[in-house]
Amino acid sequence: MPTILVVDDSAVDRRLVGGLLENEEEWALDYAADGSEALQKLCRAPCDLVLTDLVMPGMNGLELVAAVRSRYPHVPVILMTSKGTEEIAVRALHAGAASYVPKRILAQDLAETIRRVLAVSSRHRGKTRLLDCLTENRCSFVLGNDVTLIESLVVHLQESAMQMGVCDEAEVTRIGVALEEALINALYHGNLQVDSELRGEDDQTYYALVAERCRETPFRDRRIHVSAKLTRQEAIFVIRDEGSGFDLSRLPDPDDPSALERASGRGLLLMRAFMDDVSYDPTGSVVTLVKRRKADAPSPTKENP
Repeated sequence: MPTILVVDDSAVDRRLVGGLLENEEEWALDYAADGSEALQKLCRAPCDLVLTDLVMPGMNGLELVAAVRSRYPHVPVILMTSKGTEEIAVRALHAGAASYVPKRILAQDLAETIRRVLAVSSRHRGKTRLLDCLTENRCSFVLGNDVTLIESLVVHLQESAMQMGVCDEAEVTRIGVALEEALINALYHGNLQVDSELRGEDDQTYYALVAERCRETPFRDRRIHVSAKLTRQEAIFVIRDEGSGFDLSRLPDPDDPSALERASGRGLLLMRAFMDDVSYDPTGSVVTLVKRRKADAPSPTKENP
């Protein structure tokens, strides 16, 4: 049975809300007089939904929304708004509240709003539990020469790595940077065959040549092939372009500090700094990046107790 925590500093208003909801036999009710008491109750026994007033002494509704979002992200918060609290309500919605009900129409809308939010929350938590059972995730993509597709793919692969528990919030950005560098290399230097040295000498000419080759054959018809295999222990990303490849002996030494100043060495340096393994096939057209889960990395997303 879902539990709803009603938070309001007014005893009269708490009784009013309780009276409206006690007829709903599918829910259990609990009460708190302010935000601090609400957090104490959540710590002892997490509920399924928080229904809160906005204007309260001490911790107000906006601050409570932020605290619940931070500590108990799976618990939705519904606001009870009144005249004069509109600005705070909008801020609270942006801060993470799930919905709101004006106090003047609580009798008409409160139960239905709670029912809708609980249904959405339940479906989300059900999917989260299912994804916690996922042991392997494989996907493949074939991209045209479009930078915006690369950006979207990087976000997708970051989310997949987080979902599988390969990385945490602190590491996911580094994975994203490494993947973007590898994909940009496949596009600009692989498929379009634009020399990276030109970028360091003349950026305007470099990007003009990129735009020109995106319109010319055979460059415009080439594709980037990406496959990913993610398990609970590691993520393996394989990126292949359709260019003519390059001489692997020309790869700069990523451990050489001077690589920081060379346009041609930046991508490889970042890839090797942020991934556990980076390797090319003999042609130079295929790069494999591996990220392993650290021994002390947190498990995939779980609901907070």
